[in-house]
Amino acid sequence: MWPDNETDRDFLNFTGVADTVAEIIVQAKGRPISIGVSGAWGVGKSSMIKLVHRSLTQRSDKGNGDFIFVEFNAWLYQGYDDARAALMEVIGNTLMQEAEKRKKGLDKAKEFAERIQWFRLAKLVAGSAVALHVGLPPVGLLGELYGLGKKFVGGEVDAEAIGKAEKAAGEVKDAASGLLAAKRKKSSPPQEIHALRESFEKTLEAMEVTLVVLIDDLDRCLPETTISTLEAIRLFLFLKRTAFVIAADDAMIKHAVRRHFQDVDDDLVINYFDKLIQLPIRVPPLGTQEVRAYMMLLYVENSGLEENVKENIRSGICKQLGQTWQGKRVDRAFMQSLHDKFENELIGKFDTADRLAHLMTTASGIMGNPRLIKRFLNALAIRMSISNAHGVGVDEAVLAKMLLFERIGNPKAYAELTKAVTESGDGKPAFLSGWEEQANAGQEVPLEGPWDDPFVREWLTLPPRIADRDLRGVLYVSREHAPLISPQDRLSSEAAELLAALLQHPEMAANLKDRLSKIARTEITVIMDRLLDRARQEQEWGVPPILEACLVTAEADLPQGARLAAFLSDRPAAQIKPDIVPKIDDQPWANTVIDKWERSAGLSAQVKNVIKQRRGNGNVRI
Repeated sequence: MWPDNETDRDFLNFTGVADTVAEIIVQAKGRPISIGVSGAWGVGKSSMIKLVHRSLTQRSDKGNGDFIFVEFNAWLYQGYDDARAALMEVIGNTLMQEAEKRKKGLDKAKEFAERIQWFRLAKLVAGSAVALHVGLPPVGLLGELYGLGKKFVGGEVDAEAIGKAEKAAGEVKDAASGLLAAKRKKSSPPQEIHALRESFEKTLEAMEVTLVVLIDDLDRCLPETTISTLEAIRLFLFLKRTAFVIAADDAMIKHAVRRHFQDVDDDLVINYFDKLIQLPIRVPPLGTQEVRAYMMLLYVENSGLEENVKENIRSGICKQLGQTWQGKRVDRAFMQSLHDKFENELIGKFDTADRLAHLMTTASGIMGNPRLIKRFLNALAIRMSISNAHGVGVDEAVLAKMLLFERIGNPKAYAELTKAVTESGDGKPAFLSGWEEQANAGQEVPLEGPWDDPFVREWLTLPPRIADRDLRGVLYVSREHAPLISPQDRLSSEAAELLAALLQHPEMAANLKDRLSKIARTEITVIMDRLLDRARQEQEWGVPPILEACLVTAEADLPQGARLAAFLSDRPAAQIKPDIVPKIDDQPWANTVIDKWERSAGLSAQVKNVIKQRRGNGNVRI
């Protein structure tokens, strides 16, 4: 398994781009600069930011300038703090800490921090004053006092209200005394903004450093948070000794600008963005070579090789990727040239990466996206673990091919494929045989919907061929995607749809009761089989969502109630929780279940008390 985290270890050959960004900042020699690192979700923007940080640190160590770094993730503050104020405070705190550590520019840093604190209070007072002026309740500490004051006026006075009022008043007083200390004379907001910017520049000059602000995950934020952060950036932008590196999907940023400044045309949206970003840089898309190398590196990372060996392999791959324009390749043969003691299992995984790389690059559902590739490989690893745990013995190459179709192919085509497997006596999708022959011979494959898709034609050429493979084991370890239906369990399209809905959203089962009552009893029996299979995974029996699906199915077909009763009766007494009793006690079959629970030695006292109370009130049938 691979964690979905950014890293400063280059798996994507981004070091060249990151070094370029770092060199631009160094060559600016203290002149202000803003750089936008753009790209879609999951392409590696966060890792690019980490690589830029590392590259600048290395240059600083070699005497190419002194840098202080602020890493700010606006998404983390969303819903908890104003992003603009949070960014200002993070910058102020960082400069204070660095000034204390360096014993340089401390007075300037303190003055700057005080001005930031005043801005926080000014925003609170202004917001409350405006709110009161227009007849709305204020927010923050003053808002709390305002609300408590209304209670006093209305006569709603008690000890708790008095305590809250004293606490809120104390907090306002403490905040005001601390924050207003920085406000030594009356001045207008424009004057304060100018003073803040001037104080910021003087602090950096006194410390003899360049501040590099690395903004990440801006495109994950709601439009209000995005704009708030951009406005804070604008406050410090284009001041001496500053560099801003902003990682975001520019399309998402423009969307936020458009939402915030309503009724503006596209030219104004573009102008707003372009005024913030001096130098736009796009994360390079991955080609087949990069995708293959990335997958192989992930397998190496998860192996038992020594760390120094892993690093040598990573370095060698990135160097080779820098020369792929000359026709050089990263493949299994190249990997074995970097290290001569790979285990056979790891070499087999290199073959898997080699087979999948082109489809991972071109398929519309993945398109070479590193995060999606990692998630695909994690899903593959999980299913192989399930296969090994259950002794199913699934071939990883076959599983990978089927998983790829499941994730990218037409869902209706995948449903037809699984139906063909389960309805055949040997679990083989024989209907694929002719298509695979034609595709691998380079011939045109005559496909009709839902199979008529360029992806399918390329997928058919992906080894191994599966027309003569027993795929029942593959479907067994893939049950979280689609229920495994054996030949004797054939369902109509209506029943199959109901089963899928009950498994995916069991809490919504009540809405399906009428439809369930109209299908054949044999099909309801199959549906209950599958629901009980899922229910066996529960380890606590309060009112899990799957219970709702089982209850509705039992109500739609009364004989299923006896099956549900038998199932619940067999649950270990220690798993039974009190809230299941009122949930089932009005069912016609519930009495036998509750009787058995009550006689169980391991039943908790809480459950027994609930049973006693319900029976005393006449809720449980006796």
